[in-house]
Amino acid sequence: MKYGYTIFYVDNVKETIAFYEKAFGFHKKFVTPENDYGELLSGETTISFASIALGNSNFSKGYNPMVKSDKPAGMEMAFVSENIEEDFKRALDAGATEFEAIKEKPWGQKVGYLRDINGILIEICTPIDNN
Repeated sequence: MKYGYTIFYVDNVKETIAFYEKAFGFHKKFVTPENDYGELLSGETTISFASIALGNSNFSKGYNPMVKSDKPAGMEMAFVSENIEEDFKRALDAGATEFEAIKEKPWGQKVGYLRDINGILIEICTPIDNN
């Protein structure tokens, strides 16, 4: 078994895919003709987005959709960057909002947090030096 993908349920799949292309430089893998599901080429693990309507049809017991004005869910996506300040700014310019400014951790890694256009929490960080 291997970890294949993560799906986030969002208001607008097409807009979300476009945001991730502009903000982080990922590329669209595909979007269904109904615009209710899409995937990004993002490395070994695929990032996917599905419409809230599709989520409602998948889960007979319901679920709690994200609300951007609420505190973020207790999970995040982490994107490793060699140019954290530049990548952080590009995401902000594309419509992300800053959640926590970039800070250097005691172990030397730089980490900053954003929220995407749906309220998804995103960490942008430098690689951890294991030496």
